[in-house]
Amino acid sequence: MAKLVARTGRHQQRYEHGYRLIAGCVPFRYKEGDDCEDSCSEKIVEVLMISSTSGPGLLFPKGGWENDETVEEAAVREAIEEAGVQGDLMDFLGYYEFKSKTLQDEFSPEGLCKAAMYALFVKEELESWPEQSTRNRSWLAVSEALGSCRHAWMREALQCFSKWHEECKGGSRPN
Repeated sequence: MAKLVARTGRHQQRYEHGYRLIAGCVPFRYKEGDDCEDSCSEKIVEVLMISSTSGPGLLFPKGGWENDETVEEAAVREAIEEAGVQGDLMDFLGYYEFKSKTLQDEFSPEGLCKAAMYALFVKEELESWPEQSTRNRSWLAVSEALGSCRHAWMREALQCFSKWHEECKGGSRPN
């Protein structure tokens, strides 16, 4: 397999009305319940969070949406680059606006960002990925993840994911 390389730089970034456009996802999987016998089909949902490169707290994979890709492609790319996971992009969870404390530039001098977040059902964890030397992966129960989110907007996205997951439990939940 060819070595994956993370995209860098801002020359391909998308901007809209002073906002840098971001794409990201809430990666998730199912874990069998520890206290279930063989006949128990209840699965526990876990979400994947990654360490921040700039301080404490955990994050969901996200990054700049570039001119040569769709927002969905950008969300999938960020999951591979930052978290080393691949899977099926499920549903759109919403847009989340936030202010970056460190990433102001000429197109977004205020550091304003607008993130499109998706649910990503993880089918594969890669053994090597572009940012593995600077990121650690952690699988967490949703309740634990809520307390670990570095940013309030990511907590909101996780709450939306949790609501989405509850609503689709009886219908189109992935296996």
